[in-house]
Amino acid sequence: MAEAVAIWQEALPIIRNGVTGVGVWAALNSCVPVAYDENVFVLGFAADTGELSGHLKIPSTKRLIETTISKLLAVPVTARLIEGTTVGDWEHTKRRDVERRRLQENELTKMRAEMSAKTSWDSVYEQLSRRYAAVNNKSMPQNRARFFEEAVAIVAEARQGMSTYDEQGERNFARCLERIAQYTDIPSAIVGMYVLQRAGEI
Repeated sequence: MAEAVAIWQEALPIIRNGVTGVGVWAALNSCVPVAYDENVFVLGFAADTGELSGHLKIPSTKRLIETTISKLLAVPVTARLIEGTTVGDWEHTKRRDVERRRLQENELTKMRAEMSAKTSWDSVYEQLSRRYAAVNNKSMPQNRARFFEEAVAIVAEARQGMSTYDEQGERNFARCLERIAQYTDIPSAIVGMYVLQRAGEI
């Protein structure tokens, strides 16, 4: 923290010369230099002055703080504003950042999996439509039976390739079963039974 205090004492007069407004000045006077950590300069606010931090988050003001400190230290520096005024508060903030990133990465992974599954089922759905369109004499039950056998194989193979079975994926799977049922006049539950048997799930 001593290093951060020394840096801030040198930078503050320069920063003050580049800003105007009572709110910005009050924020500069209220913030506390907390840490200089891996090219991140941390400024903290106590609970009773936290509302002033918004003045330093204004892009032009934040950029002025960063460029001033960067020139003094001769390295690119990012300014970070936090709640709290101690190194312990900064450590807590970093742990919270790590957890937030972990949750975001998990959510992104889940979204990608869902999008991939949806794209796959959409492709299967369109494939069923194309295969049925190519069937000759659709009114003949034997031709619909051949289509049914092929369609069951297509959907079962897609089902076996799925790694997630979330609600959205199940809905898209059901949509394909309903499409086969519609084309073949076979109840969708029966279609589902054949597909699940072929996929090895029942």
